[in-house]
Amino acid sequence: MIDPRAYIDPKAELDSSVHVGAFSYIGAGVRIDAGTQIEPHVVIKGPTFIGRNNHIHQFASLGDAPQDKKYRGTDTRLEIGNDNVIREYCTMHRGTEDDEGLTSIGDDNWIMAYTHFAHDSRVGNHTIFANGSSLAGHVTVADYVILGGFSLVHQFCKLGIHSFSGAGTVIFKDVPPFVTVWGNTAKAYGINKEGLKRRNFSAETIRHIHEAYKIIYRQNLTLTEAIEALKLKVTDCAEINLLIDFLGKTTRGIVR
Repeated sequence: MIDPRAYIDPKAELDSSVHVGAFSYIGAGVRIDAGTQIEPHVVIKGPTFIGRNNHIHQFASLGDAPQDKKYRGTDTRLEIGNDNVIREYCTMHRGTEDDEGLTSIGDDNWIMAYTHFAHDSRVGNHTIFANGSSLAGHVTVADYVILGGFSLVHQFCKLGIHSFSGAGTVIFKDVPPFVTVWGNTAKAYGINKEGLKRRNFSAETIRHIHEAYKIIYRQNLTLTEAIEALKLKVTDCAEINLLIDFLGKTTRGIVR
């Protein structure tokens, strides 16, 4: 399962079913669970945990020290879940002691070539990152988010569940759930209607989400006023309650 030309540190822990290609480097403090395949010329440094059935392609670099001038060399972590595809030249850095010391990626994410996840990023499940998309430090990406190619996300931003960014988007503020954004700088362009249909949202739920979008973006309301208007209009739709919760917790404001 391990090519003899790969280097595996004696302090690394690999399940017996893990494949490691030629000239890959697996450092001390790395743990890799069953069924994961690592192609040639991959570098993984610890402390890093990688779950089951991931496929990591050549020239990826995972678990290196964060690009943060305040970083003081402590043992922070990178954790990657199950069933992820990580393509060529992706980089994912460990967390920093100024946050929780953790960069985390969930399950079933499709991460295309040249993607970068900076320190302390949190990525959920079932996301898609097209080629060249990048997260700055402390970014949170919820489940089912899609970032178009070369999308850039500023530090501390949050991307809500089922949101979508077009190619080349530069995001400086939070993106609410279900919203489509595009441009430099990002602007809102409606809801991610096609994505919601593909994920079997009912026509009624999509209608509620679209009505909520119009309240937030078309009525010239402040964020506080929009939240109050949403509370009055719909109370029994889980997606709208999720949207209200997201808006109430934003500290950066939202993409307009």
